[in-house]
Amino acid sequence: MKKRSIGLLPVLFTLSAAAQPALEPVTGRVNIQADTAAKADIVDGEWVAVGINRPYSIQKDATRRFNGKPSFRFELKGEDNSLEGYEEGSTKGRAELSYCYATADDFKGLPPDAYTTEQVLKMVYDRGKGQCKQGSKWTYTFSVYVPSGLPSDVNTIFAQWHGMPSRTLVQDPSGKIMQLTPQQFVKLNDSVVFNKDQGHDKIKAVDKNGKEVFKAGRKNGWKIEQGGYPPLAFGFSNNMFYIKANSDSKWMTDKTDRTLANPAKDATMVPVRSAYKTSTIAYKSAFDTFPRDTWVTFTVAIDWSVYGGPNNKMEQPGRLDVKMQYQKDKKKVNEHIVNNQPIAIGRNDESGYYFKFGIYRVGSSTVPVAYNLAGYRQQQR
Repeated sequence: MKKRSIGLLPVLFTLSAAAQPALEPVTGRVNIQADTAAKADIVDGEWVAVGINRPYSIQKDATRRFNGKPSFRFELKGEDNSLEGYEEGSTKGRAELSYCYATADDFKGLPPDAYTTEQVLKMVYDRGKGQCKQGSKWTYTFSVYVPSGLPSDVNTIFAQWHGMPSRTLVQDPSGKIMQLTPQQFVKLNDSVVFNKDQGHDKIKAVDKNGKEVFKAGRKNGWKIEQGGYPPLAFGFSNNMFYIKANSDSKWMTDKTDRTLANPAKDATMVPVRSAYKTSTIAYKSAFDTFPRDTWVTFTVAIDWSVYGGPNNKMEQPGRLDVKMQYQKDKKKVNEHIVNNQPIAIGRNDESGYYFKFGIYRVGSSTVPVAYNLAGYRQQQR
């Protein structure tokens, strides 16, 4: 019996391996601000998918492995911009994996209404994993595989650290800014609908099935903290690879302030400033020089800036260090592309930041995009 069992093992293993699909779509999507992630939505025990849901948009790719494991392949086609862009009339497209999310277990032991309250606040993910507080120090690692066929005119962010705005920070019609308690915000939500950062009268209506619903009426002067540009982004734009750091010291973000460095126009490590915002191109290089058809690993060390809440000040600048490693002509190449530079990096948000990677196509670009990402780790220093 032992001989027979041992002889069968290689056959069974071969059949199992053959049954594994080369490209396996990630089909679940999670609204991390408003919902917990179900067990079936969690990918590899650490990710949830956000953005457009097409069979090709996010896939586990067994044909392009990283350290022996399938990587993640991301793709957006020309027609896949499903979101309104930063500027009026512009569009953007998203297919990303988020390292930050909450599960039902994160609400165990809390009051019965805790989850429904967090849903109203759109801060469910605040209870979960993956956050990095302002003022903390972290090292992040991830790898990207850019195929030689990627067009040079793409406009995409492939890795970003996102802010976590507190939606209990509001501005009333008189211009007074205040931090509400969760209960006070839930009460305000009974009469106000927030569309992005703007408040509207909450109007009762009936849908086609006879069910009572609510819709947004006229603007009523209320505003809500909605966030802004990502504090750090790695991307391709204007025929360049760039790394951009952003900072916003204003407690209540001014969404009309579009201070944002442009890799095509602005010099490296020369900040673009407004009264409260700073945007810095930390690094840039020609798109044609970015390594193709090979894994490129980034090691990113960040000291997040410290902000003063209602005083609208950055109290301590941050630092940024980025190393880039890849194989070229069978030789290992190490480049230190941002050398522990002091920099304004972060937002005046109490909760901090979280990491996402994938495709975030901006500026109304419809250029098709596809590449692979893998190997993410984050570690507090």
